[in-house]
Amino acid sequence: MGELARDTARAGRYLTQSLRLMVGVPDYGSYLAHHQATHPEREPMSYEEFFRERQAARYSARVGKCC
Repeated sequence: MGELARDTARAGRYLTQSLRLMVGVPDYGSYLAHHQATHPEREPMSYEEFFRERQAARYSARVGKCC
């Protein structure tokens, strides 16, 4: 794959991630990377658990962070 094709693919991934965040779709990949870096001893949530937790955090009055 050429350099232009790699750059275009990378730009597409960034655009997709940005659009998902703008409409409220959480990024499970980023969660997994964060979880592995900061909480390697704990089991990460499944995608379904993660999605439900993010939806609850977005639409409830509860405020909190993991760290």
